[in-house]
Amino acid sequence: MLKRLLITGAAGGLGKLARSRLGAMAETLCLSDIAAMEPAAKGEEVIQCDLGDAAAVDKLVDGCDGIVHFGGISVEDRFQPILNANILGLYNLYEAARRHGHPRILYASSNHVMGFHRQDEHLDASAPFEPDSLYGVSKCFGEHMARLYFHKYGQETAMVRIGSCFPEPKDHRMLATWLSPDDFMALIHCVFRAPRLGCPIIYGVSANDCTWWDNTQVSWLGWVPKDNSEKFRAKLDAGVALPDPRSTEAIYQGGKFAALPILTGEDQAS
Repeated sequence: MLKRLLITGAAGGLGKLARSRLGAMAETLCLSDIAAMEPAAKGEEVIQCDLGDAAAVDKLVDGCDGIVHFGGISVEDRFQPILNANILGLYNLYEAARRHGHPRILYASSNHVMGFHRQDEHLDASAPFEPDSLYGVSKCFGEHMARLYFHKYGQETAMVRIGSCFPEPKDHRMLATWLSPDDFMALIHCVFRAPRLGCPIIYGVSANDCTWWDNTQVSWLGWVPKDNSEKFRAKLDAGVALPDPRSTEAIYQGGKFAALPILTGEDQAS
């Protein structure tokens, strides 16, 4: 059991899931977000924090022996908010971890670091980055930051390229990218249970019949996904139209993200 597990981005969908499911992993769950959260329950601390505020992040990390980092912008946006939360905020987190004993980190990277790979490609951890958005670029930065701090300081990080973590797939693309909540929580347990972690790339995807990603290189972690998106195919076929085979949604692994324009400062985030 960890003493104090920090979950950033705790007000978001994945943060709420982790909050409800990871209490047994630590004596105290420290829950952080820039947004308001539910009041602390027994065994919890709730702290509002802007990841762009280095002093606040340093105080947040002090005393933690594990970090699940969901914090930041999780969709495509203008560059400035992505810069503050996903780039400056991540730098602040790693500097705080360096100063406070190198707590192990699970970094929520994204499938969108590989979004311009085609859906007929099968990728492992050695495949080159092909980001599909400013958001995807920020997650490439995060993976490079994790590698830098591992090589310089021995900071261990699991870089989890999350596919689509929902109770069930929402469209046909997600038949390949779906990560069930149960499989994701099992992965988090494996990451913090491993005697030695290093800095591996892990594709966050369930045991789907249709898949683009290969986790063979991290089989030593002991994570064996159990769920399969195939059980939802008939429901999707009946209720959701197939994308046009000529569309980015049907061609690229990043789906619709590959077609999004790069927003300028004058644009509104979608």
